[in-house]
Amino acid sequence: MTCTETVGTEPLGTEAPGYLAYADRVWTGEDTLMAHFEGSYAGEGLVRVGERTGFFPAFANVAVFDTGPEGLVMVDSGEARTADRLYAAVSAFGGSGREVRTVVHTHGHIDHVFGVGPFDAAARARGTATPEVVAHEAVAARFDRYTATAGYNSWINRRQFGVPGIEWPTDYRYPDTTYRDRLTLRRGELTFELHHARGETDDATYVWVPELKTLCTGDLFIWNAPNAGNPQKAQRYPEDWARALRAMSALGAEVLLPGHGVPTRGAGRVATALDDCAGLLESLCTQTRELMNAGLRLDEVIHRVQAPAGLLDKPYLHPAYDEPEFVVRNLWRLWGGWYDQNPAHLKPAPERALAAELADAAGGAPVLARRALRLLAGDEQRLAAHLAETAALAAPEDREVARIRAKVYAARAAAEPSTMARGIFSWAAAESAAVAEGTDVATELTRTEEGRRRAAGAISVGVVDEDACSCGGGSEGGSEGEAGGAGRDGGTVR
Repeated sequence: MTCTETVGTEPLGTEAPGYLAYADRVWTGEDTLMAHFEGSYAGEGLVRVGERTGFFPAFANVAVFDTGPEGLVMVDSGEARTADRLYAAVSAFGGSGREVRTVVHTHGHIDHVFGVGPFDAAARARGTATPEVVAHEAVAARFDRYTATAGYNSWINRRQFGVPGIEWPTDYRYPDTTYRDRLTLRRGELTFELHHARGETDDATYVWVPELKTLCTGDLFIWNAPNAGNPQKAQRYPEDWARALRAMSALGAEVLLPGHGVPTRGAGRVATALDDCAGLLESLCTQTRELMNAGLRLDEVIHRVQAPAGLLDKPYLHPAYDEPEFVVRNLWRLWGGWYDQNPAHLKPAPERALAAELADAAGGAPVLARRALRLLAGDEQRLAAHLAETAALAAPEDREVARIRAKVYAARAAAEPSTMARGIFSWAAAESAAVAEGTDVATELTRTEEGRRRAAGAISVGVVDEDACSCGGGSEGGSEGEAGGAGRDGGTVR
């Protein structure tokens, strides 16, 4: 599709057929998100995806709208590492005298809010007002929490993404304007309707531009199964999320610009994607609630709930970042608290004390570890992990036990589809490999080229590639192809 209108003094010109054709192939499953996350289409400035609309395709996307006389409105601002490139791309899109006047942040995750700095600096240099940053009122509280728990966030993101050098930021650009439920911004010739929704976060905003029939979802739609269960992060809200998806579907959008992944164009496709995503969450919520109401333990619930047939096969719902099992656990936490109904877990003994007793009963930690190897060989990976973990807790310095634990978790990481599980298992494998080899976790995580790329921060979400996860595997490790992410414009998020 081409567009020949003129916006202000800058001709909009021809849209980016290469990128839009690529996005169509991703929709049909003929291509993957790899090129998008690697930044293959972001080198020449903003991609023009529609009337008055520019799109910055990176790990975390940014949408830019030309309002005419009141300059540019930017939805999200990306991460720190892409801030300068974003500024250059947006400046070229707007042209002289058409600067960014407003920035709407769809939520407070750091991959979406760290690109405002160059725009602020340029405004100060010109002697003009800095862009007005607009967000939900809970974004400020998130930034406060991030500052207070920076150490914890550093550790969990190192583990999640295999990047041992991550240091969580403590300096944030707070919003200038906040809202609670809804806010309508009229900027030049365009209207921006901001709607609050709880989903991946409690501070989420989706933005509807009715004149362009364009919807910016933030991370309420990410070209993956919804990130509604992340095991190391704050509470998610799957039921509220599903309601928001249904509300967005009812808008009749013809262009969907997601927080991550490629744009979706065409009213039918947009509605299908949003409704399928909502249907997945609704099913998980219904099943979980029914089993909780029947009095089942968490252990039974997580192994009984199943995603509806076919939904996870959709190109935009692959469980490549989060996965349904984790969503069920998050629902339990939301509706039922932390107690899993196992009375031994209410006031448990220290893990190491229990592990020592079990190892003693089995004939020693090495016996448990070798049994874990046999279970692994029999494709009983979950059971193998339990025994390997117990053995390592009972004998944390035993190198044979450490090598076996490393092998078990390397195998688990290689078999997992989601970034969440793969990151935790890979880190565990590296921990034990470090014990066995007398090194450290960083050394073990960077033994492979893929590991070195990840450690440098080249990470992503939902990409399928051929690299193997061999952290801690050594000659015994081995792995098959992994699903999950590498991209030059990666980020540490969520």
